[in-house]
Amino acid sequence: MSRANMLLVEDDSALAELLVWNFEREDFRVRHTPDGEEALLLAREQVPDIVLLDWMVEGLSGIEVCRRLRRSTETANVPIIMLTARGEEEDRVRGLETGADDYVTKPFSPRELVARVGAVLRRVRPGLAGEQLSYADIEMDTVGHKVRRGGSTVALGPTEFRLLKHFLEHPGWVFSRERLLDAVWGHDAEIESRTVDVHIRRLRKAINDGGRADIIRTVRSAGYALDASA
Repeated sequence: MSRANMLLVEDDSALAELLVWNFEREDFRVRHTPDGEEALLLAREQVPDIVLLDWMVEGLSGIEVCRRLRRSTETANVPIIMLTARGEEEDRVRGLETGADDYVTKPFSPRELVARVGAVLRRVRPGLAGEQLSYADIEMDTVGHKVRRGGSTVALGPTEFRLLKHFLEHPGWVFSRERLLDAVWGHDAEIESRTVDVHIRRLRKAINDGGRADIIRTVRSAGYALDASA
């Protein structure tokens, strides 16, 4: 599994330490905060691949953190697993209705939680589950640097390959030019956002060759998304 970035929001320091140890052992990068407000700041600074969110944390409640993460365009699709001592069905339903993807009631075993996180990531972030990425009729071998669409080989330059890889890891997500610059070129790259448009055009030309359907959606004033329904 490729390394996944986790945001852990938990104010029980002993439990947080145990979870950090278990997930780092599974090769996750874990950022931890006991505070709901800080969790929102951390999520904006670097959008996580998954959020483990305690129902009762300092500052904002876990439910409110979940609600605000879902309202934000950048984090609307990030999977969220709620951790809580509340086992009542009504509370579970409320958590799921707020936008949580899964719900784990304390006490739980760290191994169970690792398995649940892995299951959610495989469902929503298939790109973190191995070396082969695929979406619709596009397949990518990230180790061999090979791309096929509908069984036919697609020739891509290194930048277009990285762009497509990022899209394949987040199918359906809308990325602004600035977010794509950070993800594909890096924070320190002195490149204009218009450069993204140039490489998107090249990527489109390569993967749509032969009259195939355009699978990259342009979202006016927002950015681009890999979207088979486009």
